[in-house]
Amino acid sequence: MPDQPTAASGGRPPRLRDSRAGSATEADSGGVTATMTARRKARKRALDVLYQAELRNLPRDQALTSYLAGLAEPGAEYLDYTRALVTGVAAHAERIDELISSYAEGWILERMPVIDRNLARIAVFELLYRDDVDSPVAITEAVDLAETLSTDDSPRFLNGLLGRIADHLT
Repeated sequence: MPDQPTAASGGRPPRLRDSRAGSATEADSGGVTATMTARRKARKRALDVLYQAELRNLPRDQALTSYLAGLAEPGAEYLDYTRALVTGVAAHAERIDELISSYAEGWILERMPVIDRNLARIAVFELLYRDDVDSPVAITEAVDLAETLSTDDSPRFLNGLLGRIADHLT
């Protein structure tokens, strides 16, 4: 028999966390899930900045400064991680691009779609330099963003590429 709502729960059954969407729910007090939601937003914003830098042929730090100046809410909770991702990718660009180029079977970096290339850069930065991000999380987040923002083949391509890089790093 399914659980019935009780007076203690306000007449509502408890909701479970939707881990794929990363959304906060009633059963989660906001800790881990709120962090995941903020980090997902940060990754998307970092992608926006890296994409803009590439299309406008701007240094990444200049694109980040311009992006932050244009925000209505400059104090948003995810901006620190956005900054960390963009500055980290910029600081380690040579090593990150070298790894992507080495493990991208049949692709050269410059021929990859701009979104895929920058999602890969963000994920590889997290794989290499962020001890607080597990490899499967970095890969899944990149694949999820690719499903929404890139080509039909991009999620599979990024999953394979990032999986090979993660295997190499372990």
